[in-house]
Amino acid sequence: QVALVEAGGGSAQTGDSLRLSCTASLQTFNLYRMGWFRQAPGKERTFVGAIDWNGDRTDYSESVKGRFTISRDNAKKLVYLQMNSLNPEDTAVYYCAADRGRLTRASGSWKTWQYWGQGTQVTVSS
Repeated sequence: QVALVEAGGGSAQTGDSLRLSCTASLQTFNLYRMGWFRQAPGKERTFVGAIDWNGDRTDYSESVKGRFTISRDNAKKLVYLQMNSLNPEDTAVYYCAADRGRLTRASGSWKTWQYWGQGTQVTVSS
């Protein structure tokens, strides 16, 4: 049974940084692309960013590009989301996602991801 467990959420103020982590119980973690999505209250789940299976390619939404960075440690089966210059619009529940294979153009849609974590709340106040 696959489990993705996020950690590192919490409260922050505008301009602060937070780092989220996601631990995956995937035997072949290095064959999975990993992604982060977020969902604000009353809104749909949206793409934040993703990283290819060997870390050589990343993709970000325009709203976080230049502020957020995704990285992974395949030996530890961890993926990270470093969030800098946070603002209140970043407030949401953040979800880790995994799917076997490479990043594709469709990776921005939550519907194309197979496994999901339970989410971790990030709240940014002004």
